[in-house]
Amino acid sequence: MLRLRIGAGASMAVLELFDVHKDFGGLAAVAGVSLRLEAGSMLALVGPNGCGKSTLFDLVCGAQRPTRGRIAFAGQDITAARPEAIARLGIGRKFQTPTVFDALTAGENMAVARLARERPGFWVRAGPADDTVLAQVGLAGRQNVRAGALAHGERQWLELGLLLASGAELLLLDEPTAGMTAAETAATAALVRGLPALGRSAFVIEHDMAFVRALGCPVAVMAAGRILRFGSYATVEADPEVRALYFGAQVA
Repeated sequence: MLRLRIGAGASMAVLELFDVHKDFGGLAAVAGVSLRLEAGSMLALVGPNGCGKSTLFDLVCGAQRPTRGRIAFAGQDITAARPEAIARLGIGRKFQTPTVFDALTAGENMAVARLARERPGFWVRAGPADDTVLAQVGLAGRQNVRAGALAHGERQWLELGLLLASGAELLLLDEPTAGMTAAETAATAALVRGLPALGRSAFVIEHDMAFVRALGCPVAVMAAGRILRFGSYATVEADPEVRALYFGAQVA
């Protein structure tokens, strides 16, 4: 069983998985994953469709429960916690398709995300703090634009902003560049690289290997529910088995 430790080792672990398994009948979707992600760190998870990446995210955010094993967030056992409880502790998830309120402005979206954590059901106008987060995700000056009128990449960035506004300490980003142009992808890589400086940690699923390379963080390669390889992008990219099975012509 491969145990991953991501981070310099001086800070608290924001996420820990201990020999986590998830079985669906006779199929092992996740088969003994162990890792430690320290606060302010990033990890990219790559691998073919169906290898267990999204199921692993489901287990972390509480959408599904492990068949066996244990999951901890900031030292607290969340193995059996409900999704809403996990979200309130500080884990936020971004899916491939942006889930924003298209009828509201970008600023109003930010207020909803912030208040969903602070005071559920209570409405106020967007404030300066929300404008600050919008600037951090490349949407400065766009607070009064309806979300449905934003470009696809901007809507993706707005969703990143919603996670920040919600107070999430760990961001689970599932293919955050899906549908983006090359320029938008490059801008998104810069945004994600900046998350540790904002006191956030990121766990990223991605198929775009140019984007993964641009993140400059450790990479884990998943296959058949297990972590096959782990290391820097250069180390993983150079591995013959990884190249043959997963990267092929995508690697420059």
